[in-house]
Amino acid sequence: MKQKVAEIFKKHLGENPPINKPKQKEFGHFAVPVFKYAKEKKLNPNEFAKELCEKLKCDEFESVEAISGFVNIKLSEGFLNEYANKVILQKENFGKKEDNESILLEFVSANPTGPLHIGHARGAIFGDALNRIGRHIGKKIKTEYYVNDAGRQIILLGLSLYLAAREILGLNVEWPDEYYRGEYIKDLANEAIKNFGKDYFKREVKIVEKEDKKEAVFNNEELSAWAKDKMLDVIKEDLKLLNVLEFDNWVSEKSLYKNWDEVREILKRHGALYEKEGKIWLKSSEYKDEKDRVVVRENGMPTYLAGDIVYHYDKYKRGFERYINIWGADHHGYIARVKAAIKFLGFDPNKLEIILSQMVKLLKGGKPYKMSKRAGNFILVRDVVEDVGADALRFVFLTKRADTHLEFDVEDLNKQDSSNPSYYVNYAHARICSIFEKANKKYDDMLDVKLQNLDSDEKDLLFFALQLPFVLEEAFVNREPHRLTNYLIDLAGEFHRFYNKNTVLGSEKENIRLKILAVVGIVINLGLSLLGINAKERM
Repeated sequence: MKQKVAEIFKKHLGENPPINKPKQKEFGHFAVPVFKYAKEKKLNPNEFAKELCEKLKCDEFESVEAISGFVNIKLSEGFLNEYANKVILQKENFGKKEDNESILLEFVSANPTGPLHIGHARGAIFGDALNRIGRHIGKKIKTEYYVNDAGRQIILLGLSLYLAAREILGLNVEWPDEYYRGEYIKDLANEAIKNFGKDYFKREVKIVEKEDKKEAVFNNEELSAWAKDKMLDVIKEDLKLLNVLEFDNWVSEKSLYKNWDEVREILKRHGALYEKEGKIWLKSSEYKDEKDRVVVRENGMPTYLAGDIVYHYDKYKRGFERYINIWGADHHGYIARVKAAIKFLGFDPNKLEIILSQMVKLLKGGKPYKMSKRAGNFILVRDVVEDVGADALRFVFLTKRADTHLEFDVEDLNKQDSSNPSYYVNYAHARICSIFEKANKKYDDMLDVKLQNLDSDEKDLLFFALQLPFVLEEAFVNREPHRLTNYLIDLAGEFHRFYNKNTVLGSEKENIRLKILAVVGIVINLGLSLLGINAKERM
């Protein structure tokens, strides 16, 4: 709709002008500033606007008016009817278009050492919503999960599993200072005993004192790899519980290390590395990092940063137009060093966009949500989903920007009233479904109804519902899915006010109002689906 208005103006201005929303509803549906064009013609802005209004008289506009250098437009009933029909015909395809910008979207990428906790869930839900919205407006998005399976944490997972198995078998166990704990480790250990046999765990683990810490001498690659694969299965189950679409790619950090020598040689050739104190350093301070960073330790082993560099080298070689990473807020310090490495590799760091997902504080009845026994010291995704459901959790997570702190009480998500925004929006959709059921009509039955003699309430509700494509564009471009969530809350509010004020069934304008409600129902259903939420038809 907005694009069509811009095209009408283009015929007279030579380009698509900015289309704004008037500050006051009575000024019309759209406002177009003409200061730039008046200046080019050396005319007074309001005089130019008045001349333009004379040329803009067309079937699409009910009225055009020049006010203080703006052309204010009210859309015609015929134009609104045309777009109402588009919504009813296209349904879940309304607002779809072709854009073709290729994007690699990486998110979650939690270490495969345990189930997903509530912090991971926020990034997962945010990334999934961004993916759904982006694909709907034509972006060619590939989603990716980067599996950190090459570091010390995988060895530690194998160790934790091995010691837990020995404890289950009644064998002597001395625990080091660092290990993974929780019921999930015990469950996995029982499974490992069945898989590998009791004799597999007979050998004791040697514990040594190192810098006032008890460390285990352990590196069972077979058990660690088995445990990692099992944890990835758990993570995939958790993502399914959250209704996250399947990832296109699962990339193993371990598999990429074969490229380290090649990447190191490129960095060296570009003057990015130097040796000091037996370590190899990256000159990341040359590109906005607070200091240089180690990429190879004294023992010759690449660091975690080296793995990130190899991974981003692999990403850029795949030739996407844009790369989006969604990281936890604790990774803030990595942004400058990774972008510095990309620059040294000869790629454009501006193509990489990093969005930080802040942690979440959960309450239950005003008190901190209990940590999971299964995880030891985390709030697990599956526990919260069991408590409130994935739809309610997704909705509340998508009411704010990902980089802002979020605190909520899960008991509020179970409330069946307007204080619960998820319930409020779903109730609007269910109410519309109920109205059509009572009328014994379907949305498609409204196509032959002509919208005419609309009052201000009817026009306002219809126009608001038709804004969805614009909201989707803004939500994706600004990486703010909460714009869609807030729009749906506002649309539900507009609908509830309209329905409480105006009779639908049995009124003289029954079919006209049913057609408007059909548009609202389709838009709410589509909007919720693009947030990864199933719209309720009965409540």
